[in-house]
Amino acid sequence: MPPGLPKPTDAELEILTVLWSRGPCTVREIHEVVVKRKPTQYTTVLKLLQIMAEKGLVRRNEEQRAHVYAAAGSRESTQKQLAGDLLQRAFNGSAARLVQGALSARKTSKAELDEIRKLLDEYER
Repeated sequence: MPPGLPKPTDAELEILTVLWSRGPCTVREIHEVVVKRKPTQYTTVLKLLQIMAEKGLVRRNEEQRAHVYAAAGSRESTQKQLAGDLLQRAFNGSAARLVQGALSARKTSKAELDEIRKLLDEYER
């Protein structure tokens, strides 16, 4: 996320996920996706987007009749921010404990372990 943007709540992160995967959307388009996962009122999505716009998490294009919203930050920068926050709060800054916790939380496939090894090798270079 660009510096200074607040950490999104779980509900805000769900909306950001829709915007990252689909690109700029109207409230109705976002609501159609969110309501498939859990019952949510249109007005709830609208209010969340208004709050997110005030926080700077989304940008609102008001040129058309239906306002179009877009994520202000990238998925990668938001994930980095959330991982850094989790690293500090839950693992006392220890990346090794974070990785250990993540790997012990669920079964990890061989392909995913290979990808992690590759990332570690690249990071060491």
